Amino acid sequence: MGRPFNMKNHAVLASACSVATLWLASGAHTTYAAEGSVSTIMEEVEVTARKRADAEKLQEVPVAATAYSGDQLEALQTKDLQSLAFKMPNVQLDDVGTVKNTANFTVRGLGVNSSIPSIDPTVGVFVDGMYLGVNAGVVTDLFDLEGIEVLRGPQGLLFGRNVTGGAVVIKTARPSEEFTSRFKVSTTDNLDSIAAMTVNGAISDSVNGRLTAYYNNDQGWFENVATGNDNAGASDTWFIRPSFSVQLSETADLLVRMEHGRMDSDGVVAQNRGSDMLIVGTDVYPSATQIAGAFGITDWDNSDDSFQVAQDEEGYQEDEWSQVIAEFNQDVAFGNGTITNILAWREYDAIGLGDIDSLPVFGFHANTSIEQSQVSNELRYAGRFGATALTTGVYWFSQDIDYLENRLLSGGAVDITGGGTQDHQALGVFAQADVDLNDAWVLTLGGRYSTEDKDAKIATIPLNLCSLDGCAAYDFEGSESWSAFTPKVGLQWNLSDDAQLYSFWTKGFRSGGYNFRNAGINPATGMPYQPQVTDQEEQASFEIGAKAEWLDSRLRTNMALFHNTIDDMQREENLPDALTGVAQIIRNTADATILGAEFEALAAVSDSLLLSVNLGYVDGDYDSVNGDISGDGLVNDVDLGLDIPRLAPWTYGVGLVHDLALGSVGTLTSRINFNHRDTSPYTDNNRGMLSEVDMLDFSIGFVPDAGNYRLALFGRNMLDELSEGNNTQLPPTLGGVGATFTPLNKGRVMGVELTYDL
Repeated sequence: MGRPFNMKNHAVLASACSVATLWLASGAHTTYAAEGSVSTIMEEVEVTARKRADAEKLQEVPVAATAYSGDQLEALQTKDLQSLAFKMPNVQLDDVGTVKNTANFTVRGLGVNSSIPSIDPTVGVFVDGMYLGVNAGVVTDLFDLEGIEVLRGPQGLLFGRNVTGGAVVIKTARPSEEFTSRFKVSTTDNLDSIAAMTVNGAISDSVNGRLTAYYNNDQGWFENVATGNDNAGASDTWFIRPSFSVQLSETADLLVRMEHGRMDSDGVVAQNRGSDMLIVGTDVYPSATQIAGAFGITDWDNSDDSFQVAQDEEGYQEDEWSQVIAEFNQDVAFGNGTITNILAWREYDAIGLGDIDSLPVFGFHANTSIEQSQVSNELRYAGRFGATALTTGVYWFSQDIDYLENRLLSGGAVDITGGGTQDHQALGVFAQADVDLNDAWVLTLGGRYSTEDKDAKIATIPLNLCSLDGCAAYDFEGSESWSAFTPKVGLQWNLSDDAQLYSFWTKGFRSGGYNFRNAGINPATGMPYQPQVTDQEEQASFEIGAKAEWLDSRLRTNMALFHNTIDDMQREENLPDALTGVAQIIRNTADATILGAEFEALAAVSDSLLLSVNLGYVDGDYDSVNGDISGDGLVNDVDLGLDIPRLAPWTYGVGLVHDLALGSVGTLTSRINFNHRDTSPYTDNNRGMLSEVDMLDFSIGFVPDAGNYRLALFGRNMLDELSEGNNTQLPPTLGGVGATFTPLNKGRVMGVELTYDL
């Protein structure tokens, strides 16, 4: 059951469409001649996957990747990274939901399933060359981009920093000499409204500048039957991004990008799916629906296809971030190459309060606080020496993280606080050589040596050594170092100018770490779990791929087969705990093998009709286990037979884009996309599952034949499918049998968008 139809909000949306149409019809805008979206989406995207001095065409790079240009992202109404969550094979770009804007990304079955900031993500996110050190604050709104690249598979050689699953590379638009400006406004039926602008141009003969500003007011979407709020999940987000480039000489330039932003929102919107009463001796644990009934809430539907929630505490979340990225490029005669240095700084702070029990009674609420500061520098050289293209460099990264978590249970009768602090240093040295053996064959040889050091202090939550102002003491202090050499050997066969086959073998590496959310009581000892350090995770990957263009570049196909073995897989086991609500144990659970295949195709059926197809398959099994994953107290075939968390076997999708010429009036572009993702486990014991999802999106856009605006009507999740950020089990004291903490994503949304260029 989806969200009830809101006549008021749909009336506002219709009015917005009418006003925008009348305003546009009254103007004589004739300065801009627009191309159709078919030609825009068929444009070949240039990528930086090999960190060459100049970007390369995606079809020429022997890497499994999906990439979008800035214009393509605009055509797809991309609001944030989660907007792309279903559009690529074997890729899940989801928000975990526990703490808003926290990435829960998975590529080829490798991902994390927690919001603990001390856990290194398996899918790295890079913004303008800066690696984001924590997964918090990642799923932020996007606007004015040069492009996005999603690289599938381990990228440990050139990108490093634990990217065993893949890398998401975001490039913001850079300043240019030509004066341009763009304004965008949009709103939806639930009044999720955006106003954004960018102005770009020359400041002087040698300096160009760009200023981007963005504001999003989301008035909420979900129905909270406990409070009577029909618009739970509201948020306010804004950022400002000034940037400038300086031509220092004929061979040197400096590009500086700055950004400051803030988000204020409601707390987590989540269901408790406890369905049955549990009686153990004289103890009676009512179900979530029975608890709601005791408060007079008799019409609450908490099934796995309902968007209704019943939370007594709607909570809040406040995020704030600032960053500066300075990129210096110097052309040198040596190898006709370029020296690039990227120096980056970022601070991120967040506080929040969430209703974890997701009941109309005060069962389990949690306050959280994150303070993170990072500095990084990458110095690299890219050039060519005869038949050899060389990229080499050194990378340094440092971050400090402070995390506090206050858990309030049983109406506040249990008030316990813990957390941790960590100083983290990483260093990498890398080199990759692509050697042209002849006109058709290219040999790739490369390697990276990485070393990481982490100094951590942890205050176990049940011991209550902290307050939200800080910790009086820590029960654990540790200092560990990890290192690894990650080589790569590859071979590329260019069959023609339009087709290639490639294969490579490479390794990936994730450093070990500490658990800031050390909570729960060990049933074997009756004492709190002891803080532990996880060992590093290593991965070996073999891949075969093919890329081709057919029929005079009217058909583009890419495919890949991969086989990954993971040793000492790092996992976050989520277990219900009667005293602390949830225990999350971080450890090396198993060795595993994951293999699969991917296929993408883009076909211009005609000059006005475009067909896109994507298909992904992943299969994974444990080869051995290091402990009791199932939670039955035994280590046996039951553990070996469990499914790997976050691994959805099948993902696939199909899309159509059609341009309809309206004579001298303009062009009407229609787009429809259908994408499917299989169900997958969320927890290691497979008791928490993520739903199977069929996602249907559409848009209808109008561009005048000679004008400078675009007006579009769009719809997301038109089938009103329910999907979850996570699905964590709670103890029966918080909802009986099947009690859960299940954050929800929005269902059906329709909106209108106007983009106007001066």
